This record gives sequence, structure tokens and C-alpha cells, in this order.
Amino acid sequence: MDFNVNSPILFVLSGIIVVAVLAQSVFFLAKAWKRGREIGIAKDKLKKTAITAAIFTIAPAVAIVIGVITLSKDLGVPLPWLRLSVLGSLSYETIAATNAENAMGLTFGSVASLTATQYVTIATVMTISILVGVWLTPLVAKKVLGGMINLEKRDRKWSEVFSSAMFIGMIAAFLGFIFCDVSSVFKGSTAGLIPVCVMFVSALVMVLAGLAVKKLKYHWISDYALPVSLVLGMASAIPITAWLG
Repeated sequence: MDFNVNSPILFVLSGIIVVAVLAQSVFFLAKAWKRGREIGIAKDKLKKTAITAAIFTIAPAVAIVIGVITLSKDLGVPLPWLRLSVLGSLSYETIAATNAENAMGLTFGSVASLTATQYVTIATVMTISILVGVWLTPLVAKKVLGGMINLEKRDRKWSEVFSSAMFIGMIAAFLGFIFCDVSSVFKGSTAGLIPVCVMFVSALVMVLAGLAVKKLKYHWISDYALPVSLVLGMASAIPITAWLG
């Protein structure tokens, strides 16, 4: 029997976990609503807050859907759907899957079909790696936060520099992935420039969104900037690939 990344049993298993997570969300929503009423918050205000939160959740969710679509070509729908619904990161999942495929001699986006062994290997890499943050947080987060608070008390300026440096370090890790194949230009291939150009398109969209918020006071744009930049960036990959060959 051939392995199928879109096997019905995978949909069932993933669906059970997703439903369990949704049940938790409904449970805590009900508890929050009840507690809100107990402390005197008006029902109309609670209803407005819930509706507003639901509406503004749609925009970031578009980016997640794009991630599922991107990963589904190689991994099918169940695994990306599960990963990005429960404990996944849009930027992390694609990189983890790509690295796992590269380690097995495969090329992300060009895999006709995966064997069961390859599928389990990729799923394991994606899952085990992201779990580091789960067990690492209770072990070191309190100490790191305490250190940052103490640093801020002593020197607020250096505290801001330290926080910015950590953020830039995180971004640098992803930039390395984008620029890792640029050297292929010296070998006669321009394929390594495609992710760089796509990144610049997405960055340009984010800059324009930021200017619209700051200069034109269109604050609602900030909720849609990420999904729009992702969509336009991915769309730009088509003409950029055709241009660079």
C-alpha cells in the first residue's frame, strides 16, 4: 500500500487534535465571559469586544492559510494544518520542512511524493524543534526577564539596546536562510536572487503600510500589513522567477 500525505486517517488524527484545541478556546472564552459579567462588565461591551477580536483575527489568519497552502504541495494538507493550528510558526515551519527535505536530498516544492519514512522524518524535525521553546521558557525565561528588569533599572538606554540586539539576532537567523544561495550567481545561476527580491518586495509593502499608519493615520492597516505583505511577496515570486529565469 502506497503512502499518501493526504490519507483520510491523517485528516482524522489531525482533526481530533484541532477540535480539542478549539474546545479549549471555547471553554476559556466561556470562563472569561462569565468572569467579565461577575466583575460588572456590561454584556454589550463583552459582545463588542468578542466580535472585534474575531474580526481582527481573520487578517493574521490569512498569512497562516498561505503557509498551509505553501507546505501542502510537499506535505499534504493534514500536517501543515495541524502544525499551524496548534503550535506552529509561519516562518519556522517552512524552514524546518525545507531543511529536513534538503538533508534527505530532496528539494522543497519539487517533491512528487514522500515515502512514509520521509514524511515521519520531516514531521519529527518540525515538531521536536518547535518544542524547544515550550520546555525552555519555564527554565530560563524568568531569569532572562529578571536580568532585563535589573538592567533597565540600572541603565534604561542599554536595556533598550540589548532588547533590540536580541530582536535583530532573531531576524538575522532568517536573513541567513534568504541569502544562503546568493553565491550561486557566480556559478551562472540567478535562482539564489529570487528569495532576496521577494523579501525586498514584502519589505517595501511593510514600509508603505507603516507610512500609511504614521503619515495618514490609517491605523487599521497595521492589522492587515503582515498578510498583505506575504501575499504580494509570494505573488511577486512569479514574475521575478520568470525575469531571473
